[in-house]
Amino acid sequence: MEQFSTLRREDGLSGFPKPSESAYDAFIAGHASAAISVALGSARAARLQGNLQHTIVMIGDGSLTGGMAYEALNDAGGSGERLIVILNDNGMSIDRSVGGLAKKLTALRMKGPYRRAKVRYHRFMDRLPVLGAEIDRVLTDMKNSLKHAILPGSFFESMGFTYIGPVDGHNIKELCTILEETKTYDKPVLIHALTKKGKGYSHSETRPKEFHGVSSFHVPSGICQKSSEKTFTNAFSAAITRLAEANPKIAAITAAMPEGTGLACFKKRFPERFFDVGITEGHAVAMAAGLAKGGMRPVVAIYSTFLQRAYDQLLHDVGILGLPVTFCIDRAGFVGEDGETHQGLYDMAMLTAVPGMQVFAPSNEAELTDMLRKAVSINGPTALRYPRGGLPAFSANTAEKDAVRIFPENAKSAAEKPDVSIITYGRTVDAALSAAKKLQKAGVKADVWKCNRLWPVPINEMQPELAKNILVCEENAATGSIGLFISAALTGTKHNVVCQNCGNTYVVQGSVSEQQARYGLDAEGIWKAAIKLAAKPDRRTACESIT
Repeated sequence: MEQFSTLRREDGLSGFPKPSESAYDAFIAGHASAAISVALGSARAARLQGNLQHTIVMIGDGSLTGGMAYEALNDAGGSGERLIVILNDNGMSIDRSVGGLAKKLTALRMKGPYRRAKVRYHRFMDRLPVLGAEIDRVLTDMKNSLKHAILPGSFFESMGFTYIGPVDGHNIKELCTILEETKTYDKPVLIHALTKKGKGYSHSETRPKEFHGVSSFHVPSGICQKSSEKTFTNAFSAAITRLAEANPKIAAITAAMPEGTGLACFKKRFPERFFDVGITEGHAVAMAAGLAKGGMRPVVAIYSTFLQRAYDQLLHDVGILGLPVTFCIDRAGFVGEDGETHQGLYDMAMLTAVPGMQVFAPSNEAELTDMLRKAVSINGPTALRYPRGGLPAFSANTAEKDAVRIFPENAKSAAEKPDVSIITYGRTVDAALSAAKKLQKAGVKADVWKCNRLWPVPINEMQPELAKNILVCEENAATGSIGLFISAALTGTKHNVVCQNCGNTYVVQGSVSEQQARYGLDAEGIWKAAIKLAAKPDRRTACESIT
């Protein structure tokens, strides 16, 4: 409790359950739909070691839209394990089935006398000669038909769960009674609890979407502190809507993130070409493959961290046939306060493994628009990677043309006979250009190469003009980085290559600027790495990571 003020801050508490922070955080839970699978494994581990405990897991109705949740329910229902699933239904994703009779029947079913009477009835019917079993079957079928017509739990019961609900999720006394009674069951049980998102805080109750994942806000008024700066997400929103005006084949897909990915405007303008598939990233990508096969040009707008959930479909359904699906990957690179479960550092390792994939990285709004236009015209899989937050200052406009030269795929700052070549992309270009100016003052000549196309890396085009010392700076894990590829490609040449990236680690929460500084990807860190590289005459034949 005394650490709560450090929530989502550097060296503070994570914004998600984390076992290293609390004995009561059983598992890390940054992504949706995995809870029941994990809990079933835990229940089985307990039984196999002779522990007769009950395992209790809570899952939200939004998470229940994910296919993995149904795979787990299907397995768990027939498992016979002592598993209690609490479905927290706040009405954001599942239509409510509420009624006085349903609640009355639930209350009746939970009572001990009812359950004991039910057992005595079945025993009595079993002892009746000739017709007992048939009468029992007919009456049971009639009861089940009536129950399934009234109660919303028939779906769960068909999977093997004992369904209890719907119950008032804000009635603590009732919940405690139900949970105590449920512990007498030796089989999987699902408790359907109805709740109100933001209960007790009127602003959250009336604006639940705004308070789903919120930064600082004024508590009395409920006014959230929002930045007025234009972001890559804003730029993407405008770009795809303009392209769709001219191209009726463009369709947009999101996995329950129309606001976060910037597709809300597209949805309003082209509802027939907009598809929100829920928290089903694998399905989203496979469906995009079907759209592409049918002649459309699907654009899948997705966060980097959630693309991880669709790798099989990316490689298998899109990649093998070389289908023209465009992935607009938001939150690539550092994401700041969301921490290690949401960092966008691993998608490059996936994308570069897909034969035929082309990956682009814009550094401003104009580049994003041009790259998106190009991507949807390519007859093969493509991806645009861009970070969370504001657009960099880099514009490559007339005022900068003396410092920057534009190539078909790359831009680089001009430096005659450079001591160090700094290769980077996306928003890191601002820090690299600042570092280059500081290096010049220190007597070190540096040119900055801005890769617009990350994959395939146009290393053959770049090599003749690169300095002997090369510093590759990127907000990415070491594995899958373009630095690793450049180092391998230049092995045996005159070049020394140093990679400045996040290494192979998990990046914890903090502000983006703090994370950039921690991994040497701000102007100061790049300057220090370049000074060190220029001063070392020894030759490297492999990527050396500063971090």
